[in-house]
Formats: sequence, structure tokens, C-alpha cells
Amino acid sequence: MKNRLTKIYTKNGDKGKTSLSGKERLYKTDKIIECIGAIDELNSAIGLILINDNLSEKIKKTLDKVQHQLFDIGGELSQPNYKAISSNDISQLENELDSYNNKLPHLKEFILPRGTSSTAYCHLARSICRRTERRAWDLIKNSNDKISEDIPKYLNRLSDLLFVLARAIIKDEGNLETFWNPKLKK
Repeated sequence: MKNRLTKIYTKNGDKGKTSLSGKERLYKTDKIIECIGAIDELNSAIGLILINDNLSEKIKKTLDKVQHQLFDIGGELSQPNYKAISSNDISQLENELDSYNNKLPHLKEFILPRGTSSTAYCHLARSICRRTERRAWDLIKNSNDKISEDIPKYLNRLSDLLFVLARAIIKDEGNLETFWNPKLKK
């Protein structure tokens, strides 16, 4: 493999612009740059989940695959005519989600986004994922670029998967979820 990043700083972004493959320089506040940045932030949050040595191998494998797919999505957004995520990837994510969810008790109430560090990181990644999905839909709605709707659909399923993984992890660790206690029920 050739060296892709031999020099980390170039100073080319010092005036608030950056470039994507095959495109003119864009402002760093451009919707596509914002979306790619949100995907990067999401990927980093998923990395926080993975620092837990007690995660099951299945969860580690699932999240590892997701991290690679998020890089693929960034590549798809960065390069014209590059398609990395498809409806098949979404279906695979749904199958993973169902596999975990089928082993969990049904929810009768909302749960609070807390618990152990791993479950809290799952909820953090989930909320970042939801924001990233909104950015992707905004990009599709307000951009002249042809952006695949498979990207925000994938992100939607991923946020659901992260919610279910938070529940699976807390169960695996032998802890209990904290249910929301609505003010009206007090």
C-alpha cells in the first residue's frame, strides 16, 4: 500500500476552505463538509464504545464493520460517481439489529441514556448518528450533488442499532436499565 498521508499538515485549509476529490475548493462550512465531519465524529464516538475490553466479540465485530462502512460513506460523499453503501448494507444492518433486539425484553417505557461507560458511549454515538442523519438529509434536500438516499437510511438504522447495542451491553454486564419516570406518573 502506498503512503497516502505522508504529511499531515498542508496549510491549505488555513483560509477556511478544503477540497474533495474532483471538486473545486469548498468552504469548511459547506453542507457536504459538515456531513463528512459529522460522520467522522460519529466514527470517533463508536471508537469510545470499543475501548471496553469486556464487550462481546460479536459486538466488537459489529462495530468494527460499522466503522469501516462509515469511512466508506465518507468516501462516497467525497468522490463523484463512487457508490459504497447500498440497500444490501442497510438490510445487513437490519439483520444485525434484529439479532440483538430479539434477545432483549420488550420496552414498556423510554430508558434514560446512561448506565455504564459503554452504554453511555452507545447513547452518545446514537445521538451523534441521529444528527449526522439529519445533516445527510439536509445535504440531499439542499445540494446540487447527487447524494444517495441510502446514506441517511443507513444512518437511521445505525442509530437504532446503537440504541439496541446499549441495551444489549447493559444486559451483558448484568446491570439494569433506568426507565424514564414521567412527571405525570409521580
